[in-house]
Amino acid sequence: MVKVGFIGLGMQGKYLAMNLADAGYDLMVFDTRREPLEELAAAGAKIAGSCAEIAEHAEIVQVCVLDDAQVEAVVIGPKGLLESAAPGTIIVIHSTIEPSTIGKLAHVAAEKKVEMIDVPVSGSEKGAKNKTMSYMAGGSKAALEKCRPLFETSGRKIQHVGELGAGIRAKLAHQIIISINMMAAYEGMRVGVESGVDAKILEKVINEGLAQSRIADGWSDLSFGPHSRMVFYKDLQLGLKLAHELGISVPGAGLAQQMLHKIVP
Repeated sequence: MVKVGFIGLGMQGKYLAMNLADAGYDLMVFDTRREPLEELAAAGAKIAGSCAEIAEHAEIVQVCVLDDAQVEAVVIGPKGLLESAAPGTIIVIHSTIEPSTIGKLAHVAAEKKVEMIDVPVSGSEKGAKNKTMSYMAGGSKAALEKCRPLFETSGRKIQHVGELGAGIRAKLAHQIIISINMMAAYEGMRVGVESGVDAKILEKVINEGLAQSRIADGWSDLSFGPHSRMVFYKDLQLGLKLAHELGISVPGAGLAQQMLHKIVP
């Protein structure tokens, strides 16, 4: 069975890695925090002392950290993956970062005959726990197919979007739509509930009408928290930048970003 590395054991990453361990993969993990490492060790994963050690072990490395700076540190920083990655290694970036960052890092990796693909995920912590994640992949189809069995341990909705960077661009579009949907659900539900309509009945009405959306379904039980608000803010910032570069006006996304403290429960 393929040797796998996983870096970044946050809200989603910990459960994505757990699913790999539960599936019996020869897994080595790394994070800067002790607690998730101990949980993964109990599940049978090996623990690395650095990203470079992960690269010495793994044929495929999955990276699920927060932002561009962290991805760069993991890949090209001191004791980073490219210090010891063997030719033929595949690095999978699950993080939502700038498309240009993926292009820059992939170019450096290619000089060492290491391949990189961008595969953002959707589903949050709940999706990772329940193995209902969806994946949007940019880069080589051949590399994606090598990684597909790993991804399928956490979800079977795996879409090849296009060339390198396309996965991230699709994720940014996805995040804009989610955020505007949350703003619509927040405003509609607030008007309905504060005017005296029972929240559960209103959710049923919305579910059965044209306003139905996955975000509106079960709105009163939806819970993301402060960390998710920070992630949404970062993702919308990237989406707004991409739209600006394309000369596209997206005022709804800008307003949603300003209202995240209200619309992300």
